[in-house]
Order: sequence, then structure tokens, then C-alpha cells
Amino acid sequence: MDARRFVASWSGGKDSCYAVLQARRRGLEPAVLLNVLNEEGRISRSHGIPRPVLEQQARAMGVPLVAFPSSWSEYESRFVGALEQVRLEHGVTHAVFGDIDFEPHREWEEKVCARVGLEPVLPLWKEDRAALVRRMVAEGLEAVIVSCNPHLGPGFLGRTLTAETVADLEAAGADPCGENGEYHTLVVNCPLFAQRLEVGFGARRLHGDYWFLELLPPSGATG
Repeated sequence: MDARRFVASWSGGKDSCYAVLQARRRGLEPAVLLNVLNEEGRISRSHGIPRPVLEQQARAMGVPLVAFPSSWSEYESRFVGALEQVRLEHGVTHAVFGDIDFEPHREWEEKVCARVGLEPVLPLWKEDRAALVRRMVAEGLEAVIVSCNPHLGPGFLGRTLTAETVADLEAAGADPCGENGEYHTLVVNCPLFAQRLEVGFGARRLHGDYWFLELLPPSGATG
């Protein structure tokens, strides 16, 4: 077993992506990406990203994706089961998460990792939020806003995170990193990827109290 291998809790967005990049800089190697889908298994629970787009990211990184459907009520038990599966099948010893400073999330991650004997790694922990998102942009993460709250509104959907976009988010009263749930992103290119994602953007739709941008995988993609 290679003690340098890890499973990444993968949302498809900037924080999980940058956490993987930072973990690699610490000498760890990604062995598998882990994502939780909605009950139908079509889109990710957290960001609403279609499975074929998540699979594109995994191929671009050259790392397998393990994605499984779950309700919120079964989330923890299914997640623990998946961690145990990848520990056995991929020989991982660590689990990487992209949380920044929300203590209940860290406590949960430490708990589920302890249940399967994995060491949690949070490379972004306690980073300054504004400085962190600007560093992501400067280091080549191309991340597109794919969902946001009503306060930001549909006008932010489809915008790439740049220094200008970050300034506009701050001017709108949002946390620049979206750590309070103001917005979520899809990474379409980064230093980890061998090629840029092929994904189109469709309609803007309001689901409940959150705006989502329709993501269109290349024709012929399934999942």
C-alpha cells in the first residue's frame, strides 16, 4: 500500500479542486475522486453538476471517479461505505477535503474518516477567504459560477471567477469565496487537468430558493 495516496471529496468546484492541488504539493497523490449524487444519480448533491461533466473532470485529471446516489437521510452511512470501498480497492490512506473554516464540517469529516481508518487532510483550513480565492484565480483555476443564491441573482451565473468577478461578489455583499453558500462553481480547467472541459451552458433556472445554470455535456456523453 502506498502511504501517499488519497481519496478526494470532490464537488467539481474550486475548493475541492484547489485542495487536491495543494495536497499534491505536500507530496500526496490522488487515487480516486468521490462524489455524492442526488437520489436519481443524475447530478451532484452539492453543486447540481451532471455526472458526465464530473466524469470529464476525472478523465482530464487521469483519476477515477466514484459517484453514488444518496438521499440526505442516508448521506453519512453511504459516504462511510464509499470511503471503506475506496480504501480497500484503491489503497488510500488519506482523505482530502476542501473546507476552509466551518468547524462542524471538519468535525464530521474527522468522524467519518475515523470510522474507516483514514487520515483527513484539509489543505485550505483557516486560509483567509479573500486571499484564497484570489490565489486560485492567479494559479490558473478556471472556475465558472453555476449556482447562486437569490441575492446574487442569475446575472452571476456563467461568469468565470476572475479578479473582477471576485470584486463584484464582494461589492454585492457576498463572501468572495462563497463559503457561506452564496455561490458554487464548476472547474473547467486547472493545472491538474490534461485538457479543458467541453461543456456548454444553457438556461438559468430557479429551483426553490437557488439559481442554477444548466450544464450541457458534449453530445454522446452518458451518465
